[in-house]
Amino acid sequence: MGERTYTITVTLPAHEAWALTELCKRIGFGDCRSNAIDDSEAYNMLYAMEHVRQALAQQGVVTR
Repeated sequence: MGERTYTITVTLPAHEAWALTELCKRIGFGDCRSNAIDDSEAYNMLYAMEHVRQALAQQGVVTR
């Protein structure tokens, strides 16, 4: 049996969606690592942010 997954739906105004996609682009391992218990958790934070970035891109919110 696989790991449990979650589906989330969020409605954002355009300016917040844009700001979130910019955050997803700019945040790096060091940012996550400073807030994580270990490297594994930091990488999971980055992977989750990438899923969010991809969902935003599918809605047409793409950074330069």
